[in-house]
Amino acid sequence: MTTVLVIGAAGKTGRAVTRSLTSHGVTVRAAVRSPERAETAYAAGARSISVVDLGSGLGLDDAFDGVDGVYHLAPNVHPDEVAIADRVAGAAVRAGVARFVFHSVLHPHDPSMPHHLRKAEAEKVVRTHLRGATVLRPAAYHQNLLDAAHAGRLAAPYSLDTPFTNVDLDDVAEVAATVLARPGHEGVTYDLAGPEVLSVREQAHVAADVLGHPVEAVRVELAEWVAGPGASLTPQARDDLLAMFASYDRGGLVGEAAPLRRLLGREPRSWADVLTHT
Repeated sequence: MTTVLVIGAAGKTGRAVTRSLTSHGVTVRAAVRSPERAETAYAAGARSISVVDLGSGLGLDDAFDGVDGVYHLAPNVHPDEVAIADRVAGAAVRAGVARFVFHSVLHPHDPSMPHHLRKAEAEKVVRTHLRGATVLRPAAYHQNLLDAAHAGRLAAPYSLDTPFTNVDLDDVAEVAATVLARPGHEGVTYDLAGPEVLSVREQAHVAADVLGHPVEAVRVELAEWVAGPGASLTPQARDDLLAMFASYDRGGLVGEAAPLRRLLGREPRSWADVLTHT
C-alpha cells in the first residue's frame, strides 16, 4: 500500500488516521470539502489535497486517481450518509482500489438511534459494491471528553451512571493503518471498544485522580442542551442526537475489547492512559 485517500481528512478522526498512516510510511491524499480545510490536512501529514463534494460526488473520481486504498468517513450524523457511501464506493470500484475501509459505529443496527441505522445501511451499500471492504465500528472516543476533564466538568445530557466502553482515537487510527497497509482484513468487520466499562460519573472520578484537581460529573437537562449546543444544529441532526441521548440514558454504549486487543497486539489505552499522555 503506497497511497491512501482519506475522506474527511480535516476532521478529528481523519487527522488521526492520516498521522497513523504516514507513520507507517503510507502516502496520504486528503479529501476535504473546501480549499480552506487543506492546511489542517497538511498539518496532519497529508502529501496532497483533493477538494470533494460528497453531496454531489463532484471531484471524487479525480481524488481516486492513482490511489491504492481509501478510508471513508462520512460527516457526523449526515442525512445523506447512505447515498454518500454509494458515491464513494462506486468511485472506488471505477478506480480499482485495492483496499477500502469504511468507518461505521459500534452497534449500527440499534433501532433507537437513526444515525446508527444509516451507518448500517451504508455498510450494506459499501459491501454491495466492494465485498472485500473492511468495516470498523468504533465506540465513542475518550478524546471527546478530554477538554471537559481538564476544565473540571464532565457534562452529559443523559444518565451519569450508564456504562460506556470508550476507546482511544489513536488506537482506532492505528487499526485503520494496519488494515489498510497489511493483507488479511478483507471483508471483515471489527468492533473497536475500549478495555474498561465506565460511567460518566466514574470517568470524572478517574480524571480527578489522574489530573490532580476536582472533576465533577453534571447531568444537563435536555431543554438546556437544546437551547445551547443543540441550537446551532439542523432539526434532523438535533433529533438524531436527542435519540442517541435517550438510548445512552437507557443503557449507555458498551462493546467488547477483545477485537481491538487482537488487532493492536497489546492492551488498548484506558481513560487514565489517555489523560496521562495527552
